[in-house]
Amino acid sequence: MTRGTGRGKSAPAPRSVDVARLAGVSQKTVSRVFNDEQYVSADVRRRVLEAAEQLGYRRNNAARALASGRTRSIGVVTLGTALYGPASLLMGVERAVRDTGYALRVVNTMEGDPAGIAGAVDSLLDQGVDGIVISEPIDEEEGTDSDVSLRVDVPVLVLGAPSAVAAPTLLTAGDGADLMARTATEHLLELGHVTVHHLAGPQRWFAARDRLNGWRATLTARGRDVPPVTEGDWSAASGYRAGRELARDPAVTAVFAANDDMAIGLIRALTEAGRRVPEDVSVVGFDDVPVAAYVTPPLTTVRQPFDTVAQEGLKRLVHAVENPDADPVPSSDPPVDLVVRASTAPPPPPPPNRTTPARGRRAPSGSRGDTSPPPLPDGGPPSHH
Repeated sequence: MTRGTGRGKSAPAPRSVDVARLAGVSQKTVSRVFNDEQYVSADVRRRVLEAAEQLGYRRNNAARALASGRTRSIGVVTLGTALYGPASLLMGVERAVRDTGYALRVVNTMEGDPAGIAGAVDSLLDQGVDGIVISEPIDEEEGTDSDVSLRVDVPVLVLGAPSAVAAPTLLTAGDGADLMARTATEHLLELGHVTVHHLAGPQRWFAARDRLNGWRATLTARGRDVPPVTEGDWSAASGYRAGRELARDPAVTAVFAANDDMAIGLIRALTEAGRRVPEDVSVVGFDDVPVAAYVTPPLTTVRQPFDTVAQEGLKRLVHAVENPDADPVPSSDPPVDLVVRASTAPPPPPPPNRTTPARGRRAPSGSRGDTSPPPLPDGGPPSHH
């Protein structure tokens, strides 16, 4: 029996040359595979990755950073909120970054933060990030419509909204909420509703403005009346308050809400006021939160493709980081996925025309119409039962 010394020696960490030897390729080919370069066949890539997994090989990102002058990290500026949309988009970014081999550094901002986006970006630049993601920005000075100018020397990606910043290398992804809003509004019009009311999100959010603009553009293009906008704060409580107001207007037969939480609060208020959904009022939400399929009635909504947007955006950002002189990767509009459930239906039939009182109907208010039963055919007195 051999006695140990209490200081067991661990096996040396595998190197890229070991991966190359096991996979039967050159060390340069191993480097190409892990740098996701072109001109590597699928079979060679598979052999290299299998060899790396078998050996437990990990890339030395610190050494790569020294060699390339990059830190292999991506910074993210996001609003500190638990709202479903921003939180889901951030999770999508985290998953997408993991696949790129970059580290992720997150800085949260808060509504009313005087430093805002620019301060968060400065903090990330101090940490030496190679690229920056700005997720779901809000307008720090509502109503000014002025971009935030950033002094940066790294590529910037804006997710989930039209660009709210100005930077030397600027990319966008997931800014197609206006098209999704058009689809939601078109769905209600095609069911036969004369017009569609809108329960908007807070207008400091560029994404909320985007949805409002898509709704308004659809009604205008169809020649329909554009009702006054009701603004909420993304919460179900604000949707409930808006629903109590909208329920008082019998002309309201269709509402597009800028997110599902407000739509759910809206439906609750309509139901309490005796306005049935969808028999009297149809409601469409936005996001497709997990509970949307299980409320009463199940909510028709536009599903946001958070993971797709994050993956496409990060792919374009990493390409810009690693190929600064190359043309950017072309962007594509995110898919539009309208999930039709039970909260939408054709509008109720119009009320009867009361200009001419019909037999058996009450005359219009203020008229002197005779409401007594008609005489019998023989002229005798009417019978009573």
